[in-house]
Amino acid sequence: MPTIISTFREEWGRIVATLVRRTGDWDLAEECTQDAFERALARWPHDGVPERPGAWLMTVARNRAVDRLRRDTLRATKLQQVAMLGAPDASRDSNDEDGRDGDSIDERLRLIFTCCHPALALEARVALTLRTLTGLSTSEIARAFLVPEATMAKRLVRAKHKIANAGIPYRVPSHDSLGPRTTGVLAVIYLLFNEGYSASAGSELVRTNLCEYALELARLVAHLLPEEPEAKGLVALTLFQHSRHDARVDARGNLVTLEDQDRSRWNRDDIDEAQRWLNDARMQEPFGPYQLQAAIAAHHARADSTSGTDWRAIARLYGQLVDATGSPVVELNRAVAVAMCDGPATALDLVDRIAASATLQGYYLLPATRADFLRRLGRRDDAARSYRQALDLVGTEPERRFLTMRLAEVTD
Repeated sequence: MPTIISTFREEWGRIVATLVRRTGDWDLAEECTQDAFERALARWPHDGVPERPGAWLMTVARNRAVDRLRRDTLRATKLQQVAMLGAPDASRDSNDEDGRDGDSIDERLRLIFTCCHPALALEARVALTLRTLTGLSTSEIARAFLVPEATMAKRLVRAKHKIANAGIPYRVPSHDSLGPRTTGVLAVIYLLFNEGYSASAGSELVRTNLCEYALELARLVAHLLPEEPEAKGLVALTLFQHSRHDARVDARGNLVTLEDQDRSRWNRDDIDEAQRWLNDARMQEPFGPYQLQAAIAAHHARADSTSGTDWRAIARLYGQLVDATGSPVVELNRAVAVAMCDGPATALDLVDRIAASATLQGYYLLPATRADFLRRLGRRDDAARSYRQALDLVGTEPERRFLTMRLAEVTD
């Protein structure tokens, strides 16, 4: 039922956030929200969709929470929560009747910043954000990250216990600490997107569902923090990259490099939306890493071919990004751009310097990139050694097949 699906995406996080704030019980909030949607699935096909579906769901979820808490009469704190739910504070919930809490935006921000609190392990932040803000089940999250469901369940339980036991506050950080904490939130979302866009392991290179979840979260944060240019930059970046996902593998699931992609398969709607977000972000300061990466992606999106790409401009932007982040992965990407405008010999020197620093040991793209430069220079034996090193480290089957094919080319 499309209405329930769209309502689920729009309302799940808001309802969970409201119930978490008013009860302090994460599991109760999720279970009661789930109950409300199950009730909708049972009743809406027969009774019709309510005029205000969000208000209907909020009422059902809140009433369900009241019933659950009233049965637990042994703890005074629970009785206090019943009172909070049964008699909403008009100053905070003046618009409950129309399904929009007076500070529903702050509710979701509280939820996001709590899920992404730096006291939690990074993998727990990603899992908890997915669970509470998108409504994914534990089994769905486990499948997305290729771990057993029991492992993911324990991860979620530990994260919730950490929030409760460590007294992690359910609030938006103060103005002084908002910037660094926002950076952490955006990093969690981008990590999620990258796991979908270029999976670290498994039989598939691209997991479209993870990309779409990350896009949804990125848009949400950008709307909730309209004065944060990096949030807009992240939306632009993920949209530019997501626009290419259909062209990144062929019909048999094999990797297709950027150079060989059919650009007619790139999603122009995604690209146009990304450019709007980037233009908006450029009007605000400072110009941060996500905006720089989005600007790089925009150059690719505007070019009609690899040869028609402004690689020198891309190399300059990567240089700015290296200065901003100090990331050796960014340095490796800059080397690729340098190879396209100054030749593989110059770029190989850059890669060898990165390899000498030992900061990317275990990162398969380091030997894979080096192998590509060596192949293009005609140093077939050296290229073969680097391809074999990359094969020892690669995680996904499509990338393994691609490297195996390249190895065969230089050893034939």
